[in-house]
Amino acid sequence: MTTSPSPPAPSSSRSNGASGSSLPQWRLWLSMLNWRRDPGYEQRKMQHELRMKQLRNETEQLRNETEQLRNETEQLRQENRRLAELESRMDALLRNADSCSPTPPATGSN
Repeated sequence: MTTSPSPPAPSSSRSNGASGSSLPQWRLWLSMLNWRRDPGYEQRKMQHELRMKQLRNETEQLRNETEQLRNETEQLRQENRRLAELESRMDALLRNADSCSPTPPATGSN
């Protein structure tokens, strides 16, 4: 069995970045479009992340305030029920006292 020498390795001139023609196909296409990295992208990304963090904090604060208002509203409802019950008792006591008291003597010039 005889082995023949292997063919020479293809040159790496396409991938060494020496000239424009050696760029990969997608890089050539981007260079044709004159594509450039957006210099403000990182700054906008950071601003967006900061805004999202701020909105999350505001949302959490609003949830806490909402919960506090619900608790206060429930306390006020309980207090209103208690006061209505006391008022009802007072009205009943006053009606009972009025019906039990003797009628005042009539004062008149007759």
